[in-house]
Amino acid sequence: MAQTTAAPPRATAPPALTAAVRRHVHLLPLLAVLALLAVPPPGGAGAEGSGTGTLADAASGLLVLWALGSSLRSRARPLTPLAAGLFAVAATGIAVAATGAADPGEALAGMARYLQIFVLVPVSVLLLVRDRRDFTVVTAALVALALFEGAVGVHQYLTATGASYMGEDIRAVGTFGASDIMGMATVVAYGVVVSVAFALDPADGTGRAQRPAALVCAGLLLLPLALSFSRGAWIATAVTCVTLLLLAGVRRALRVAVTGVALAVVVVGGAGAGTALLQERLSSITQVADAPDQSVTDRYTLWSAAAGMWRESPLTGVGLKGFPAHRDSHAPLALSSGSDTAGAGAAFRRQPLLSPHNMYLLVLSEQGLVGVCTLVAGWAALLVCGLRRLYAVAGAPGDRACGLAATGLLLWLLVDFFYGDIGGPSTVLTAFALGLAAWWALGRRGGGEAARR
Repeated sequence: MAQTTAAPPRATAPPALTAAVRRHVHLLPLLAVLALLAVPPPGGAGAEGSGTGTLADAASGLLVLWALGSSLRSRARPLTPLAAGLFAVAATGIAVAATGAADPGEALAGMARYLQIFVLVPVSVLLLVRDRRDFTVVTAALVALALFEGAVGVHQYLTATGASYMGEDIRAVGTFGASDIMGMATVVAYGVVVSVAFALDPADGTGRAQRPAALVCAGLLLLPLALSFSRGAWIATAVTCVTLLLLAGVRRALRVAVTGVALAVVVVGGAGAGTALLQERLSSITQVADAPDQSVTDRYTLWSAAAGMWRESPLTGVGLKGFPAHRDSHAPLALSSGSDTAGAGAAFRRQPLLSPHNMYLLVLSEQGLVGVCTLVAGWAALLVCGLRRLYAVAGAPGDRACGLAATGLLLWLLVDFFYGDIGGPSTVLTAFALGLAAWWALGRRGGGEAARR
């Protein structure tokens, strides 16, 4: 009688790994958007006009559809009344601003972009992030993206293949290219804020294990942040991290601050980043009033133009996407024709100044008091609600870290809005920060935190 040979058993994934994948499968659209942010814009990282229409933007549209389908399948009320009210008011204000624009085509495009960044994607993040484990997975992916972009940026500095700065191609811009010099700085700054927040987690078994890793990540990310030569990102990161340290308590803040400074000295100083150019850039922060450079002068004149537009139309502004058309009639003569961009694979080009580089003034000039009351007031409400919830969970391991990270991301954004506005391939990150902050501040709690699913 012939003997049969048993087939070798098929290789299967460990049960724990399979369970983890199934547990977080609903986060795949979120993680896909973050991963696609690392893909250079169409035409290459330095392509002209590569500021919009990226793969991450397309994936964010699929993210919205995924979240909508998931909400319909759950047959449960997806949002709290406060969350629904805040986002509905923001959407209404954006629609009103679009109706007052002189160019209907530009207004429609602007309305779609504003709804994407300030309503649809944040609501989708709020719906898909169920609990603090989901939040940790998403923020870990954000830190991983920051580490990747930071590594690319450091390589650009060391090999002189970055964006042009002071006549040298040394500015770290990651995969975002010279057309979006704030892209890598924003990603890396978010990574620093999240890492600091989790380093401040109250001591328990998990917290003790993650704190060293979080501190190392924060220390490593300080180098590419410095090499971005972005004064706005430096200021926002410093303000946010100091605030998080104070919110975490004096003793813990001192321990983490001492460790963080030591890591920064080792990483930044050891890598030779303390160059004359970096020191000059740091000192220029204190010279914005006495002897500003041309970039600061341009910013002042753009701010003046935005204020003039608002005084002309205080209630509704000049309409969405209306700033470029009204800029020259309101800007002082000191405004230059544009900023120079080159390097990181792009040829030299003169990039026009089409926004005031201040989100609050952009909203004020294009949307007037209606935009300030519906959009900016909503951001302030998110911050207040987030801080209230943060104090409510004081000392709770895990929850405290998530609260610090979410509040820190929102605070960084609100500070950075004094020096920048939306635009470029990295803009979708603004929506992610608002969504994570909204989950913490406005998401449903109780019943295992998944009760709203």
